[in-house]
Amino acid sequence: MKVNIENLTPNFFTPASSEVWSKNFELNPNSSYLIKAVSGSGKSSFLNFLFGLNNNYSGSILYDDSAISSFSEAQWTSLRQQKIAIVFQGLKLFPELTALENIQLKNTLTNHKSETEILEFMRRLNIEELANKKAETLSFGQKQRVAIVRALCQPFSLLLLDEPFSHIDEDQIKNAVLLIQEEIKKNNATLIVASLGDTYNINYTKTLLL
Repeated sequence: MKVNIENLTPNFFTPASSEVWSKNFELNPNSSYLIKAVSGSGKSSFLNFLFGLNNNYSGSILYDDSAISSFSEAQWTSLRQQKIAIVFQGLKLFPELTALENIQLKNTLTNHKSETEILEFMRRLNIEELANKKAETLSFGQKQRVAIVRALCQPFSLLLLDEPFSHIDEDQIKNAVLLIQEEIKKNNATLIVASLGDTYNINYTKTLLL
């Protein structure tokens, strides 16, 4: 899926000069992009624009040459099931469900991964033993790893990660990055990581300063 950004500017704050706001650029398949900025610069807003959760902006975002501002709710539902995966900064797990149930809830929509594959993903991120623990009992770092696995358990052409490793130790970040890169390659997808500055040793196609 080709993504074009055209003169995008938030309406609810005045952004500083950047390589994202009020610029025209393209995000290509099978490429990785780092959105780097200090807190309050609009990293989460940018990802929410791309995910269709906030349309309070001027300018245009185009998916395969179609402006997303014209998409219906049914189109967005399909896109979020088949084309766009996300790890929110706030994660948005269901606290009363177990770690595995949170992942399965997403996977059930498309049956993209088998339970064996899900458990293998969890094993690789060292959270397999937490499968039957309620999300509300997990540490934030453990929840982040659950959210990462959940995001990978669907087809996607665009993977959005909003500060996804902030509470994960270095070894587990390496494991998560390897898994993410494998799934990005399988899906021929675009990766966008929003970060305060950490690169997480990902070889980005381009870094955009926000």
